[in-house]
Amino acid sequence: MDVVTIGEFARLTRLSPKALRLYDELGLLPPARVDPDSGYRFYQAGQLERARLVASLRQIGVPLAEIKSMVDLTPPEIAARLVALWADVEADHTARGELVSRLVDRLNGKRRSVMYEVATREILDRSLLCLKRHADGEQAVWALGKEFIALMKERPLPSTDGWAGAMFLIYHGEVNQDSDGPVEMCRPVPDDRSEEFAARFPELTLRAEAAHEEAFVPLGTAELTAARWQLVSDALQDWDVEQARKPVIFDVRITYVFPSPPLTAASRTACDFAVAFHSQTPTGTPSLQTPPTE
Repeated sequence: MDVVTIGEFARLTRLSPKALRLYDELGLLPPARVDPDSGYRFYQAGQLERARLVASLRQIGVPLAEIKSMVDLTPPEIAARLVALWADVEADHTARGELVSRLVDRLNGKRRSVMYEVATREILDRSLLCLKRHADGEQAVWALGKEFIALMKERPLPSTDGWAGAMFLIYHGEVNQDSDGPVEMCRPVPDDRSEEFAARFPELTLRAEAAHEEAFVPLGTAELTAARWQLVSDALQDWDVEQARKPVIFDVRITYVFPSPPLTAASRTACDFAVAFHSQTPTGTPSLQTPPTE
């Protein structure tokens, strides 16, 4: 087997030995051979193209986790993914600019109209299977979502088309350096089979959610970046003021509709950003049932 040392491979690829060792640990670019005694890594010339692809993707700012999901795709699939990623980058840049502009206007006493189209929908009484925990950052929220989705894939439930049966994520509080939520992943299940389905998932909590109204902004398949999150949240709050919809508790939720098979590299999950209007009982107590926070 025609191999070169890690130093020579680093020179050929313009990747440092440190980067090559990291990419080996992540499974992105394992060496062709590792000396059992010295642990020294050797690479084949045929790995140059993959190494240069990884280097190019890193140079344009693609996260390592995203690269790992891309490198084994076909070239056209990688190209499609890159187009989608760059569209998200441009959208985020535009959103940041708009956020700065709106903040400057607000600080100067100017008021703008709602920039996103806000719609409303009625949510009927329903049963939910939920996984809830405190999160010390968005990575923890991401981990919660992955864990929940893995459970759903491992023990599939009957599917319900559209948004009514889609899983959603509730932010019961802010998630940032100072606040840990909590956050909760939820999946609606038919009331008449809720106990049966709950028995399949001892890791999850079965709870009821009373009928209520939601105001939402459909986001399609665009990535919900921090800047866009703030813009959409501001739009919903501005809409609330314009519509004089009181009382309302900002119970932020993101609903996900996953793409239908057959899946391709360009398949994207659609989502919307919503807040729940807690309907009032005659005594003035919110009737929307949410689990108490710790």
